[in-house]
This record gives sequence, structure tokens and C-alpha cells, in this order.
Amino acid sequence: MRRQHNRMRKLRADGLALVSAVVLTAICAVASAAEMPHLRQQGSATQLIVDGEPYLVLGGEFGNSSTSSLDYLEPHWARLKAMHLNTVLAPVSWELIERVQGRFDFSLVDGLVADARESGLRLVLLWFGSYKNSMSSYVPAWVKRDQVRFPRAQTMDGSGQEILSAFSANNQKADAAAFEALMAHIAAIDAEQHTVIMVQVENEVGMLPVAREHGAEAARAFAAPVPPELLSYLAENRRKLASPLRSLWEENGARQEGDWRTVFGDGTAAEEVFTAWHYARYVEEVAKAGKRAWSLPMFVNAALNRPGRAPGEYPSGGPLPHLLDIWKAGAPSIDFLSPDIYFSNYRELIKGYVRPDNPLFIPEANRAGRAESGAEAFFAIGRYDAIGYSPFSIESVPEEGMQRLSEAYDVLSQLAPLIVDHQGMGRMAGFTPPVAYDGRVSDAPESVTLGEYAFEISYVDPWVPESEQLTASHGGLILQTGPDEYLVAGSGVTITVTPATPGPKRAGIESAWEGRFDGGKWTRGRRLNGDQTHQGRHLRLEPDRFGIQKVRFYRYD
Repeated sequence: MRRQHNRMRKLRADGLALVSAVVLTAICAVASAAEMPHLRQQGSATQLIVDGEPYLVLGGEFGNSSTSSLDYLEPHWARLKAMHLNTVLAPVSWELIERVQGRFDFSLVDGLVADARESGLRLVLLWFGSYKNSMSSYVPAWVKRDQVRFPRAQTMDGSGQEILSAFSANNQKADAAAFEALMAHIAAIDAEQHTVIMVQVENEVGMLPVAREHGAEAARAFAAPVPPELLSYLAENRRKLASPLRSLWEENGARQEGDWRTVFGDGTAAEEVFTAWHYARYVEEVAKAGKRAWSLPMFVNAALNRPGRAPGEYPSGGPLPHLLDIWKAGAPSIDFLSPDIYFSNYRELIKGYVRPDNPLFIPEANRAGRAESGAEAFFAIGRYDAIGYSPFSIESVPEEGMQRLSEAYDVLSQLAPLIVDHQGMGRMAGFTPPVAYDGRVSDAPESVTLGEYAFEISYVDPWVPESEQLTASHGGLILQTGPDEYLVAGSGVTITVTPATPGPKRAGIESAWEGRFDGGKWTRGRRLNGDQTHQGRHLRLEPDRFGIQKVRFYRYD
């Protein structure tokens, strides 16, 4: 407790205590958008800019309840830094900052910011407001107990759920007011240091156990005309709509007027579109309120649906791939939508979020400590120019999983300046084997082409018995740095190279050096040849560690 009191005194000494509204307004007025963390386009990629430079999030998310106690977190900060994280995703609970309506206590937030700074880490705050995993268990007691003023969602038999109704102005306004106060406080304590770089608005929004609410307000809205702004969006973006949504709309005549059943059909698919729209509109008002105070990049995450499940059997109406356009139309203040991935078919799932209008960020990639995490990070960053990657419950990672993720993040942190320089330019590729929903791994080799060379990636290491290999944990990236020069990084892959353009028909390895980047400077290790390259036949990244090789190729007939 003594350290906590010292931390609070240090916050005040650093000017991190609450300031008056007048001073806050002045701070916001002088802090230009360029100085704040923001998003910027580079080629085909969208990058997160922090302190004027592109920033790659190598993150981990705290467990749901961990940030309710600064003392609980105290022993974990140094460990996270040692694991080569640069960012922590940290929940902020509505119930803990506004125990009495209109009276705010930001001591936990102040402590998080102070401890992150002391540890040299950035923060992405996760707003657990009206919705957390669909439910409303993080709202304050004064909201929970007053169900007349703050009504619940109802099922068809009139039963209330522990879910705030998205059709209540009171619910929305109370959440928006709290979120605006939080963002105003972040502006007050962090306008110069930029410890907080992004914010997630709500958490895994979605309706359970049915596809839509059935209270009186919801029933009236479902019978009302579909809002013209949604229909206009569908018409203007018809060719770019996610296929399931476009098919649903077109199968019902691609109408430009009518109620929800008329436009989208008489079934749960129409009910889910209706739910998505109203959740998006709810979140939009919360996000707008927050951005009025401090306009950091904001995103919403999705709880993904299992195959064969109907809306309501999974959180209906969340920002799922088939509903991204509804959310884009309904919540324009949200900068991007992100998947929380707890199923095996990782590659398939993240692809649903890769769109020109939606940069990829993975805030929850299953639990920390999984052997696959490192390869998944390389794949998302190398293949899709992801803003970043973060496994869940990072403070609980077991020792055996800590080393694997730590090595992967170490290599990615070394490469980060080069990665962000090359994002969106078509000079980088990431790879890891496809895994099906049932966990079956496809070990077939894959090919990618960068510059003048085609690379065949094998996920089965030729020098280790297959029975001893977890090929789902193998992967990496290739980054082209010159006409014949490449960086290859990762673990458990063997790469053969052939020419991809006219000219001499064979490719050889002129040189291959292992090494590392220290302060941006390349430090050579071994010159790889002989058994390490199979006499020049291939490159090999060992399956038991992550590494970097700097390679130069040549061509011959």
C-alpha cells in the first residue's frame, strides 16, 4: 500500500491530478491532432502514429478483473517489460470510476498510467461500460438497481436479461457521460506523454439469448422503416458489401424503403441486422462523447460466432464479418473493428476483418502462453500489415509459454522500425500454416512472391522428427530490403527460392547471416552455410527458437 500512496503522490507531482474544465479546454485546444496518437495511411496500410512515428503494438491484455487492484498488478509490470511487450491492454470498469452518479474517482486509471510509464509501456484502455461479453455486469450499482430508469433488454416472454437495453436513451446517455469524463481525464493527465494510445469502446457487444430485443421500444423500432442513412450506405457501397449482407439485401429486392422485415426478410438474419444497427448507433453516441473530450483512435471488438450457430446462440449483432458494413454505417466515429479470436481457424477469421476501410488489430488472440501466439503475430503483421497483436490474460502467462512469446516479441521489436517503413508497400509477407476450426493443421507448403523471387515455405522441419513438431506454432515473415536482399524471421520454417521474373532460371544463396538489430544497427552472428543451408539449397529457421537471417540471393542458369 505504501508504494501505491507514493505512486499517487508522484502522479500529483507530475501534474497528473484532475484539472479544472477551463484548463482542460485549453489543453485540448493547443494539442493538435498531429501530436496525438492517430491513424495515418501509408500505401495500402493504415498505421498507428505515436509521437510522430509509426507504432507497432506488441501487446498483451490484462484479465477482466486484474485492473481493479493496483497492488495485484504491481509484481507483473517488470515481467511484462522483460517479455518485450511495448503495450498493455487494460480494462477500465464503469462501476469503479462512477460509484455515485456524477462523481468520478479516477485513482485506478491514474495508477495504471503511472505504472505503465514507470515500466516504459503504453496503454490501450478497454472501456467496460454498458456491455462486456454482451452482458452489463460492469455497470454501477445505481444503474443495476434502477431498472425503471435504466431498463433491461427483454426476450419474447418479457423476461429481462442482465443486458442494458440499447433502446433506452437513459442507458446511452449515462454511459456516454461516464466515457466522456474518462476521456477528459485522459486528456488532462496524458496530453503530453501519450501513454494511452488507443481506446476500445465497450467489449464484445451482442444480444443473448435471442437475435434481438423484444421490449416495447424495440418492437416499435423493428416495425418502423429502416433508417434512410443505412439504406443509402447499402446502395452507395453495394459492390463492396460483405457477401452475406449483400445477398440478404438483394434476395429481398434491394429495397430502398420499408420496415426491417420488408428490406431484409422475415427471419433471424433480418433481426440480427436490426440488432447490429441499434448497437452501432448506441456505441456511436458513446464514442462521439469520448472523442469530444480527447479524440484518440477508437475501436470495437467482436465475439466471433461458431459455425452452424444462429444469432442469439452467439452474441447477435456484434461487429462480426458479415455485419461490418452495418457497423461502418452506424458508428462512423469508430475507427476500426477487431476480432477476438478464441477458435483454431485463426487465418480464416482475421481475413474477415481485412478491408481497405478497416485496418487489422487483434486485441484478444486467445490466452497468453499458447505456443502458436508468436507465429500468429508474425502472420498478421507480415501478411496484413496489422497495427498489432495481443493475447489475453497476459499477466497469467505460464513460464513455459512466456519464453516462446518473449522470443517472438523480441524479434518483432528488433524488426519494428523496418516493418513500419515497409507496411503497405507490397514488400513484406507473413506466414503460418492454416488450421481448421476442428484443430486440423494443413502442413502443405505455401508460396509467396516478393520482388524478383518466389519463396516456397515448408512448415515441417526436415531435421526434427515430425512427431516432435507442433507445426501450428511455426511461422514468420519475409521483408524485402533491396533488389536481391531480404530479411527472413520466424521459427520452424524452411524456405526454398526460385526466380519469379524473366532471366536466369535458378536462384542461389549468395550469403545468409544470422544476427540481431541492436538500436536499429544490424549485428552479425554466424555466417550460415553447409548444413545450416543444406549446402545452399534452402534457408532454415529452427523450430525451437525465433531468429532473424539477413540474406542475399543471386541468379544463374
